[in-house]
Amino acid sequence: MSQDADICGWARQSEIEHRYHDQEWGLLRTDDRTLFEFMVLESAQAGLSWRTVLNKRQGYRHHYRNFEPELVAQFGEKEIEAMLADARVIRNRAKIEASINNAKQFLAISTEFGGFAKYLWSFMESKVIVNRPKTLADIPAETDLSKQIAKDLKKRGIRFFGSTIVYAYLQATGFVNDHLETCPAYQRCIDLCPGVWPSA
Repeated sequence: MSQDADICGWARQSEIEHRYHDQEWGLLRTDDRTLFEFMVLESAQAGLSWRTVLNKRQGYRHHYRNFEPELVAQFGEKEIEAMLADARVIRNRAKIEASINNAKQFLAISTEFGGFAKYLWSFMESKVIVNRPKTLADIPAETDLSKQIAKDLKKRGIRFFGSTIVYAYLQATGFVNDHLETCPAYQRCIDLCPGVWPSA
């Protein structure tokens, strides 16, 4: 694992976090399948470490049918019991039941807005938020934006998805760039998403 001092500090904690940081975190993702995947994973992470979720990601992909929300929305007690019996996922009934509910609400939002990304863009003037943190201490746990989105999602029936989780979700899916300014991925995320960034 690289010990590059310039990359975001949390990414140096383990190989799986380092790989995730370099290959995924902060890259803009606007397709519904990926956005639903991160909704499930970020919600499952509540109260646990992100490393725990990453280590169980393949188990989630198996049980959640590669995160197709249309399929997850049809899950019932059979699928819930299968997950509760499998250590490859986080065996928390409330979180599992919430994810099935959230699949239904996710589909409703996507249908209403023409895609879940368009729903998120409606809060953001269709522009990625570019922060320039110099240290991890400069990165907030939540913002006014995440509070606003979380409040609206709760009204729409989304569960286990409060303001802190929403902010982590926006970071992970690239709607907010919170890579450290010194991190090579900071500019890479900008370069790979032309046309959606605000003018310098």
